[in-house]
Amino acid sequence: MGDPKDLRDQLMEKVNEVKEHFKEALAELKNLEDLKRIRARFIGPKGEVSELMKSLKTLPKEIVRELGRSLNQLKEEISKHLSELEKKLGEEILRKRLLEERKDLSVRYKPTYTPSIHPLTRIMRELKEVFMGLGFEVVEGPELEEEYYNFDGLNIPSDHPARDMWDSFWVRPGYLLRSHTSPVQVRVMTTRKPPFKVVSLGKCYRRDDLDPTHSFQFHQIEGFIVDKGITFAHLKGVLMEFASRVFGGKRKVKLIPSYFPFTEPSAEVAIDCFRCGGKDPHCPICKGEGWIEVLGAGMIHPNVLSNAGISPQEWTGFAFGMGIERIAMLKYQIDDIRLFYENRLDFLKQFSA
Repeated sequence: MGDPKDLRDQLMEKVNEVKEHFKEALAELKNLEDLKRIRARFIGPKGEVSELMKSLKTLPKEIVRELGRSLNQLKEEISKHLSELEKKLGEEILRKRLLEERKDLSVRYKPTYTPSIHPLTRIMRELKEVFMGLGFEVVEGPELEEEYYNFDGLNIPSDHPARDMWDSFWVRPGYLLRSHTSPVQVRVMTTRKPPFKVVSLGKCYRRDDLDPTHSFQFHQIEGFIVDKGITFAHLKGVLMEFASRVFGGKRKVKLIPSYFPFTEPSAEVAIDCFRCGGKDPHCPICKGEGWIEVLGAGMIHPNVLSNAGISPQEWTGFAFGMGIERIAMLKYQIDDIRLFYENRLDFLKQFSA
């Protein structure tokens, strides 16, 4: 077969010749038909590069690798260069054709109504601004969540009753569509050192029937603080500021004892009616009760802190969570959650700028 070094040098010389032939062919390129012929000549099934690659079968193994790499690189370069030229030629042909035909392809469109921001997007932007103004950092989490972050890390073991309505949409073992935004709390606490002050917004999924107040898909906002000396008083202060900024006026907040696996003590949070202040027995918002339940909150459970490697003796914190649709329905007086998802123009027009 001859000396391997001589064979290698001969083939490398042929590779260089192909490169020169390709440059010469490009110099004569005028149209797409020329380009097709050049592509077939060099990288087609019987092209110059393809024939050289076939000849590798007869070469000693010690030089096949180097030459094969060079030929593959050459083929890729030729293919990429021809694709760019093809795109450029196609654009030039289209431009010439349009100039020759002198057709105006622009569309004159006058919308029948003023475009608007969707009410859920509007309220989410407002909530972000409110909490960022209070010093919170916005952190996102995945919608496809691991079982540990969705349950175990939040003090919800496998035999906990709360799982009955929350472990709804399993994608594969150990992974489900998150049932709340609280997993972000665990993710932050296991990857950062306190103190931190975080809010997270996003979609959640639960096994709920679709009716005027429930949906299997909804949006939630979770907020939490971990620092030294955090108390229930700090929680109430943040919630009072939130209620006043979102619903207007100087709002009152009432904390009603409740239970959540990941907080202790826990509370349902109500605000005084921002429409009637409890003075109208026929008020469509508070139904004459004067108070509106808006969210759940509480001090972060010591088990949740311990699970994340944070000492509950040194650090304390609070957390709160609320449905974003619930806030939008109250603020904009919407009586059916399904309206948010149906893309009805008669509904969306009401939020035009």
